[in-house]
Order: sequence, then structure tokens, then C-alpha cells
Amino acid sequence: MFKPLYLVSLIFIPTIATAKAADSPDRPNIVFLFADDQRADTIAAHGNPHIQTPNLDRLATNGFSFRQNYCAGSFSGAVCVASRAMLMTGKHWMHLPDNKPASNWGNSTILPALLRDRGGYRPFLIGKWHNGRGTLDKSFANGRSIYMGGMANHADFQVQDLVDGKLQSKRNAGGFSSTVFADEAVRFIQRAESDQPFFLYVAFMAPHDPRNPPEAYRQRYYQNRPPLPKNFLAQHPFQNAPQATSGRDESLAPWPRTKAVVSDQLCEYYGLVTHLDEQVGRVLKALDQSDHADNTIVIYTADHGLAMGSHGLLGKQNIYEQSMRCPLILSGPGIHHGGSSNALTYVHDLYATICEFAEIEAPQGIDSRSLAPVINGKTENTRDSLFLPFQDNQRSVRNAQWKLHIYPKINHRLLFNLATDPHELTNLAEAPSHRTHLEQMQNLMRSWRDRLDDPYPLTVADPDPKEPRYDNEKRVLDVWQPMWIREKYFDGRSNANHGRSRVKPKQTSPNSGTNR
Repeated sequence: MFKPLYLVSLIFIPTIATAKAADSPDRPNIVFLFADDQRADTIAAHGNPHIQTPNLDRLATNGFSFRQNYCAGSFSGAVCVASRAMLMTGKHWMHLPDNKPASNWGNSTILPALLRDRGGYRPFLIGKWHNGRGTLDKSFANGRSIYMGGMANHADFQVQDLVDGKLQSKRNAGGFSSTVFADEAVRFIQRAESDQPFFLYVAFMAPHDPRNPPEAYRQRYYQNRPPLPKNFLAQHPFQNAPQATSGRDESLAPWPRTKAVVSDQLCEYYGLVTHLDEQVGRVLKALDQSDHADNTIVIYTADHGLAMGSHGLLGKQNIYEQSMRCPLILSGPGIHHGGSSNALTYVHDLYATICEFAEIEAPQGIDSRSLAPVINGKTENTRDSLFLPFQDNQRSVRNAQWKLHIYPKINHRLLFNLATDPHELTNLAEAPSHRTHLEQMQNLMRSWRDRLDDPYPLTVADPDPKEPRYDNEKRVLDVWQPMWIREKYFDGRSNANHGRSRVKPKQTSPNSGTNR
């Protein structure tokens, strides 16, 4: 039978982990629920009284939460592709191939294939796959309502089914994205046999923009508005990255940001999260009512966070806490109820963690570290620091208390004491009293860079201008924004200049907010 996690932690060594036959029926099922662009502070049970997430709250009560969970930076402005590549390979992005790492994972052992080949699992994919057809072919042979792309209008998009390795023709999804994907997950759980463990990977598209939740969900927050982030700014004070002034994410509202606009977008974002929470609740209910309830581990996390007005930013192309941190909750047999940890973790640590749950030896050469010993109380952490490199223009390293930012293109640095300044408001890098801390964090960054063979310099001889160059005339509009969002935030603009769409945007709501 499947052993409680505290026993697995004690006996997990390669010779024992690989001794089990791959067709063992007692391995736990894994339900992996993956949100898109969800900030770590958007779960009520984790300290946010302004958002309604009763199902995630219940999952946290019945499971174990990691409160300092991070995406390990990105090689791309589309941060989700990097995060998902790291999750599926167990490798930091700097250990992926240099050539097109979004869809080229080299000789990496991909997690679903490992579970299938070494654990006898049935992998099944539902939802978003943003890493190309080649990696899909190596990962899953079957799935339903798969979206082969990065984003879409949640209320109007197409999906494909995967049958025995063959991707079927596109069809209309027929509903709101979170509902469609939850429907498929419920159907899978209800029909799954008990003679083979399954790995059900459900990749939601919410709360990624367009921020167009069903109207009732955004009206709920328009009428009872959450506060703005404590680190709200009208615009970011320096050119931290090219995307800050020219990227699609940052173009979703004009500069300078007004409190009214950010408030409305925050309401719409919270509406997406609450709607997603309800769909997660449906999946959890189906699991509870199934024969699999006692032998299934549920993992809920996101690919990364989102700025949503913090530091004058809206997107995730930055190394601030709100964009790199994301929630992580695990629940199931052997996992302590109501547990919580501030251990520093990466999303891609779930690779090794799942291997341990499944009693499969993790491959050599991965960067992922199992979180099971933390869950079991055998150790307080598996890492004492994290490195968050973003392309060649941002670098950050943090430990339990301090966080250092370096912006190589403009020769700029920031130092924060996260213990007293969790919102990264007070830069201590130039303070003489913190020179020792600055040197310690610089040494820590140097150690990480050596470990990962970071090829990019931390300073340049001819730095770019530090002053940001905002130009509302150059804002990017993608094809997936529905008409009411275009009218509200883009002055009714219709000429999109990003992405390709099969249909014209629809007017979906006459009531798009009350604070504009």
C-alpha cells in the first residue's frame, strides 16, 4: 500500500525507490492543478481577507502550504513558458539548452513520461500547453480540451483533444476556460479506473488576462473593492527591463497608472481568481466523491505571480516578490493538515517531490529538490537561498531575510530587508550601515552564478539610460482582449498589433466597472 509521507521520507533511497515494480497499483494518484499568473497573496487562508477563495482555503486547511514559493526567473518575457519548462524537466532554466529552451528541452527526462515509464502512471493533460508540439509529444499521449498557446479570450477560444498521441482538429471550447477545464477534470476523475495510478495535469489559463471573468464575479469586487497593493506606484521609477515600457503586459493600462484604473483591474483579477476557486472546488468535490479520494495527492500552484499595480507594474517580467512568488498547497494521504512552511522553494521543486510521492528515483542532473522532508517535519528547509535571473537584464538573490536586485543594463542595484520590508519599498543598497549585508548578498549571487554558469555580466561599460521612456502611443494591444476591455482601457481601439485571432473581439458586458 501507499506509505504515508513520513515513512516515505525515511526510506527513500535509490535502491528501494526503484525496487517497486512499475505497475504497482498502490502508488498515489496525482492531481496537479496549475494556475496562470496567480500572486501568492490571493488566497484568503494565506492572509488576504479581501478575496473569496473558500475552496483553496479548505485545501490549505486539509493540506500543507509553502508560503515562500517562487518561479526561478525566466529566459523569456512569456514567463510561463520558462516556468513550465522548469517544472516538466526539474531543471533551472539556465541548465536548459540555449537554443529555444521554451520548446527544446534537450535530453531532459520529462516528468509525465518518467511517471509513465517508471511508475506505471497514466498521464492525462487538460488545459494550457505553451511549450510546443514536440515537448507535448514527449510528455502526454492523451488529453482533452488542450489549448496550444499562451493566452486567449477566456470566453471565446478553441481547444484540441489528444488521442493516442494524435492531436485532433480544433473545436470551440464552448464555455469559460476555467469551467471547461474543470468539466474535463471532473469527467476524468469520475471515469478513471483504480487499477492504474494517474497523473492528471490541469493547466488553467486563469487568472492570466484578459481580465474578463463572468460579470457577476467582477461586479462582486467592484461593489466591495480590495485595497491597492501597499507598494502601488503610478509608474516604475527606472527602466528595469525593456518590457516595462514596451511589453504587452505593461500596456494593459496607460501610464501613469491611476488608482482608479488599477483598482478596477484588481477587481477583475480577483474575480478571475474567485471564479477559478469555484472550479477547483468542483474538481475537489468530484475527487472526494470518487473511489480515488483516499489515494490521491492534490497539488495546487501557479507558474508565477503578477505585479497588478505593485511598483507601478502590471506584468510578471520583473523580479519583485509579487511577480516571482506564487501559491503552493499540497494535500493528500500522509500530508499533515493545516501545515505551513516559510522554506524557500521553487515551482520546479515539485518534480522531485512528485517523484518521491510516486517512489520513483529522480533522474541525475536535475536542480529540483523534494519538499517531502519539509512536509514531514524532518527538516525546516531544503535551500537557504534562491536565485531569480530574468533574461540578461535582471538578477536577484534572496535568503531568509535579505534580497538583492541587480539591473546590469543600467548598472543599478537594490537591497531590501524582507523581514521588515516585505513589499520592497526601502532600498538599502547605498546605506553605509548595510554595506556588510550588501557584500554578503553579492557573494551569494556570485556563488549562484558560478553554480548555474550564468553567462551574462552584472555590469556594462556603456549602460542604457536609467530613466524610463513611457509612450502611450506605443502601447501594445493583443487580439484576445474583448471589446469591453478595449473600450475601457484602450479608448475603443480596434487595431491589435500582437497575436493572431480567428475571430473579432466580442462585446461581452455593458457593465465594465464603476471606478473609471
